[in-house]
Order: sequence, then structure tokens, then C-alpha cells
Amino acid sequence: MNPKLLSKAQINEVFMRFKAQNPAPKSELEWSSPFTLLVAVVLSAQATDKSVNLATRELYKIADTPQKILALGEEGLIPYIKSIGLYKSKARHVIGLCEKLISDFAGQVPRSREELMSLPGVGRKTANVVLNVVWGEHTMPVDTHLLRIAPKIGLAQGDTPEKVEKSLLERVPDEFMEHAHHWLILHGRYVCTARNPKCGICIISDICQHNEM
Repeated sequence: MNPKLLSKAQINEVFMRFKAQNPAPKSELEWSSPFTLLVAVVLSAQATDKSVNLATRELYKIADTPQKILALGEEGLIPYIKSIGLYKSKARHVIGLCEKLISDFAGQVPRSREELMSLPGVGRKTANVVLNVVWGEHTMPVDTHLLRIAPKIGLAQGDTPEKVEKSLLERVPDEFMEHAHHWLILHGRYVCTARNPKCGICIISDICQHNEM
């Protein structure tokens, strides 16, 4: 049995509480330009933000543009990212996206989802993260945390990232959309954890539909 969906008033209350607790949440990935964020998000697939930050701090001291990373090549890039899971395929993707940024976009990160998704290693979630974090667009990147907790809380329906994204876009009030996915990621990462969720300290435990089942 799936939890039922929250009402509009309940959803509004959920995000009002998140906003009161953390008015301006930020990505936990470290970045200084659209390009460095893009690379960090590509590297973060199936890896922790902490592990990515440890790697990119050293990498970006040496190479923080498509041209500089391309000059390193795969063999030069791998030592910097070897501590991150799937580093061989990620190195190939990063070099490929650097080549395409230079050849197709004059070295600049494009501002449309379709163009971002044309880059190697960039899927819908990664494109949505860049659009939201860099330019404040009202996108909803659905990672494993959102896929797990949004239906559980009653914020959205769906069992795939695309379905949950569509449901959240339809139901989350526009005034909260700039920060909504950050609030939900942080909630899933630190409170509504997959194992042993911390319901005792959860600020929305009285609204969460999982607790009504």
C-alpha cells in the first residue's frame, strides 16, 4: 500500500517548515563556475559529494576549464578522480564533454536542458541540477533520495525519476521551487535516511503520510 498524497495545504506547510529551518540551502558540491559544477555533478553519480569535493579541490587547482582538463587527457585526469567510484568511465565522460563544449558551445556551458543532455555523461538529473543551481531555474532533479522519500512523505507519485519529477513539478508551489530539491535532498540525506530514519527529530513527522499508514 502506497501512502496517499498530501493536500495542497499540507505540501505548503512542509515547505514552509523547510524554509524556516534553512532559508537558502546550497548544493554540497564545491564549485566556482558553471563548468566546475557540471563536472562535479557528473563525477557525483553513485558517489558522495564529500568524495567528489576531495577530488575536485586538487583537480581544480590545476584544471578548471574545458581546455585545461582536455590538456590533461584521460590519463592525466584519472589520478585526480581515482578515489571516486566508476572513475574510468567518468574520466571518459569528462574528457568527452570538454571536447563537445569546445567544439559546439565555444567552451561555455549551455543553458538549455536539451543542449546539456547532448554532452557525454550528462543525463536529465545532471542537466536539471546545473540549471537550478547555476541559474535558479525551477527544475526538479530527482536523485535516489527524492525518488525514495517524495512518495513516502506523500509529496509525489511515481516509481521512476521521470514520474516523480513530473509529480513534484505539478504539486510543489512555485514560490518554493528554487530550493525545493535541495531541501528534499538534505532531508533524505540526514533525516529521512534509508536505514533508521530519524523520525524523532523530523520537522514534518506529523504531516508525513508514511506515519499515517
